[in-house]
Amino acid sequence: MQAMILEGISSFAENPSPLVQAELPEPVPGAGEILIAVSACGVCHTELDEVEGRTPPPAFPVIPGHQVVGTVAGRGPNAERFRPGERVGVGWIHHACGLCAACRSGSENLCPSFRATGRDVHGGYAEFLTVPEAFAHRIPPVFSDSEAAPLLCSGAIGWRSLRLAGLNDGETLGLAGFGASAHLVLAAVRHRFPRARVFVFARSERERAFARELGAAWAGTTDEAPPEPLRAVIDTTPAWKPALAALRHLAPGGRLVINAIRKEEADKAELLGLDYPAQLWREKEIKSVANVTRSDIREFLEVAARIPLRPTVEEYPLAEANRALAELKTGKLRGAKVLRMA
Repeated sequence: MQAMILEGISSFAENPSPLVQAELPEPVPGAGEILIAVSACGVCHTELDEVEGRTPPPAFPVIPGHQVVGTVAGRGPNAERFRPGERVGVGWIHHACGLCAACRSGSENLCPSFRATGRDVHGGYAEFLTVPEAFAHRIPPVFSDSEAAPLLCSGAIGWRSLRLAGLNDGETLGLAGFGASAHLVLAAVRHRFPRARVFVFARSERERAFARELGAAWAGTTDEAPPEPLRAVIDTTPAWKPALAALRHLAPGGRLVINAIRKEEADKAELLGLDYPAQLWREKEIKSVANVTRSDIREFLEVAARIPLRPTVEEYPLAEANRALAELKTGKLRGAKVLRMA
């Protein structure tokens, strides 16, 4: 099979093409696993975190990619949940033990044995991958392969963030950053909370215009103040500055939800300038999002199908994965980026 592999940690400044195209043996599904013929795989900022070492894979080489859509091409022993040819998806969660206190309480995303697709095991920047059948998900027929891919992570993690935000209908929500996850959150909010007002903070006018096009009540830069205080803010950016700026705009008792597996270190010094009275006092809260559960993915797929939610996607051939990542790095965004297999 053809695959794009990451051979080690590097920076885009030094190496603008960190992924190498390679021909590898087709994987063989083990007990309880299925083999998936990949048709599409979303491109996520977490892949940048892997490349640049903020969440490094435990071993190299590794095939990145954790927003995977394809069809069942084979089944290992005792794998009977899916039929051959059935369309399925795979998200960030590849394994949780099912036995620890976190798993038993419904928080398998916090399992000490959590393993991530495309980081701890090979992912979807390839023509085939294997996954335990318990961690694969049926794809609603209303979505194309490319539309379904970002729902498996950008959408599911955005859905979890929205739940953690504790928003009620008629309240105000801020979105810091407007990429793959935030544009799906906006659509979900408009469906679930029709009287809520969404205010978007984005660095480029292109992103701000896109937000207004999708129904944002207001869109401005990180340094601008929204028309009214915010009940909650979901931060989807890789930087600290937007998150800290968002704290200033929270209403008393408001909550900032940080939807990022890692933050870049370049502006870490911003944290030293935290203004406690202006940014955190008056019982404001900060909540981080850690991974997703299988129920997050399945619940969001059902909700997205009912809306139906139509992700905006830009498609790239597998061989152009480096270009897709480079554009993600530089902020050339309009929705989600998706790799398509030949």
